[in-house]
Amino acid sequence: MAATRTGRPRASGSSPTGLGTRADVLAAAAALFGTRGYASASTHAIAEAAGIRQATLYHHFARKQDILLALLLDTVQPSLDVAAELLARDEEPAARLWALCVADVTLLADAPHNTGALYLLPEVSDAAFEPFRDRRSELETTYRTLVAACGVAPGAAAAGASLVLALVESVILQRKGGQTATLDATTIAAAALRVLDLDTATRERAATAGPGVLSALG
Repeated sequence: MAATRTGRPRASGSSPTGLGTRADVLAAAAALFGTRGYASASTHAIAEAAGIRQATLYHHFARKQDILLALLLDTVQPSLDVAAELLARDEEPAARLWALCVADVTLLADAPHNTGALYLLPEVSDAAFEPFRDRRSELETTYRTLVAACGVAPGAAAAGASLVLALVESVILQRKGGQTATLDATTIAAAALRVLDLDTATRERAATAGPGVLSALG
């Protein structure tokens, strides 16, 4: 009779996140990458912080860079999902852009750890993280599409989108500097529309309609 497999038990205690081992590893890694840095946070330390054996960690992630890639993708994929829905809707473009800014800022500002700061790691330029760079490029393309739909001249849409995305991602450095009191998504969204030099009436309509657009998303 074949022996029954017992699986991969935890080293100790219950799941810290309550969401399972993979989520525990990602949460532990996010905390350690933020405090020790990517290079100094070993897989042994991540496993220990997650309450699992190192072998269990490797069952979910073959390499440490796979953990970092997963964290990076988690900072952009939810916004891409929102962006895809917004592109398919027919509300005024400025209102949809406002909604995307608010959703994106909220994702970066409300995450348990400042995982957006991982964008700044020099290791992210490595070829292993190309999937993340591709996703972020897709997100920037969506911003550019909505900016152009707001009536910004085609030649200026790319620069305008870059400015808007820079405002959105400013929350990363604000969190890094401990300036959490200023992380208001609607304020940043309003600033993004102002930097595009949209007229006052358009900005006001966007701020009024934007919350309804967000609430209507799936």
